[in-house]
Amino acid sequence: MTPVDGAGASNPNLPVDRAVTVGREPSSSPEQIPQLAEVDCPPELQERIEALMARYPERKSASIPALWAVQERYGWCTPEGIRQAAAVMRVTPAYLESVASFYDLLHTSRVGAHRIEVCTNISCWMRGGDELLDAFRAAAEGEDVFVTGFECLGACDIAPMASIDQRYFGPLVPGEAQTAIDQLLSEDAVLPEKSLERRPLAGDTEVPR
Repeated sequence: MTPVDGAGASNPNLPVDRAVTVGREPSSSPEQIPQLAEVDCPPELQERIEALMARYPERKSASIPALWAVQERYGWCTPEGIRQAAAVMRVTPAYLESVASFYDLLHTSRVGAHRIEVCTNISCWMRGGDELLDAFRAAAEGEDVFVTGFECLGACDIAPMASIDQRYFGPLVPGEAQTAIDQLLSEDAVLPEKSLERRPLAGDTEVPR
């Protein structure tokens, strides 16, 4: 007998917990799985989520990529977008919201139209990652840009670096933050000379164009 079991020979003064003895009834009706016909899910979003589910033996395993698809469409995991995904996946919206609220890269409230993650882990930190983060935050002040520090982006060879709208750039210096923001907002190529896409791979003889 342990304290969680309630009163017993070893702890007679503890109250009996009904959750242990007879169970506990919810105070309200559990949320139902929404019907697909009721949520008006865009066909392309439905098709994408169904394709994602097909990759896994258990449909709930597609929760994170499905929520990412919702976020890419709406800019964040909107309540209606979560309901649409839940209807396609045949789970409750509460289940998907619990997943979305757990992960930093998924948002349950509106953020900027553009997203910048500045790596602040050891390699980037030692080369000025904190100063780079401060510079991006200052440059993005008042703009429709979400800037955050990130524990590790796995690109230590280009430290200090940042992910700008899911593309890697580095090594960066604080003075380039304003230029990157200006180019991003004007839809120009962002720091093309610092883009990981343009860095040659091992054995390459030419820089990618």
